Amino acid sequence: MTVRLGVNIDHVATIRNARGGDHPDPVLAAVAAVAAGADGITAHLREDRRHIRDDDLQRLMTALMVPLNLEMAATEEMLSIALAHAPHAVCIVPEKRAERTTEGGLDVVGNQPGLRYFVERLTTRGCRVSLFIEPDPEQIAAAAAIGAAVIELHTGRYAHLAGGDVAAEVARLAAGAVRAAALGLEVHAGHGLTLANVGPIAAIPEVAELNIGHFLIGEAVFTGLASAIGAMRAAIDAARQ
Repeated sequence: MTVRLGVNIDHVATIRNARGGDHPDPVLAAVAAVAAGADGITAHLREDRRHIRDDDLQRLMTALMVPLNLEMAATEEMLSIALAHAPHAVCIVPEKRAERTTEGGLDVVGNQPGLRYFVERLTTRGCRVSLFIEPDPEQIAAAAAIGAAVIELHTGRYAHLAGGDVAAEVARLAAGAVRAAALGLEVHAGHGLTLANVGPIAAIPEVAELNIGHFLIGEAVFTGLASAIGAMRAAIDAARQ
């Protein structure tokens, strides 16, 4: 089974917002990413709108012919927006105002009633709901218990390790993927993945999708977006084979 590649276009919006105005347009970047081989587009509408803005989401819904994966915090404001747009998928992520990027996985175990409410509302609206979590057996079991269709395993810790610890973290992620699949969950993964480290994660048989953004947008500065996505697609496919 091939691994789907979801391209996160948040940081095109980050560049745009640094100067104001409309350039570069994250929606045009999303269209270009799809033309280059992306299987889907991911966008995180944060509470502080530091990159993707509300009008970007509306335009993405109109422009894309591939699945849109909306990342959002579990807040009533974001729920209202997601219900209004009904994207193909919604990934619920932890969000801290002061963080530079998402720092870890959701605590599903400690927030089951609240998260169940979000999962049920979004699922009823026709969205596939994913929970962004650590590869912890209890968190995975809780995700299945509250009705999520998908989990996205946080690979940030793996991406920042070196030496012998890397193999242990890959084993932890692989074990989490096996457990999730056994519970009927589709398994995605992402955060901090690059051409240099994507192979071991792409090689995990249960992983159906990888969501990658920051590296691809950064690499596009040097090689172009199509070339960066093509290289990532080739690396993922090679690891799977």
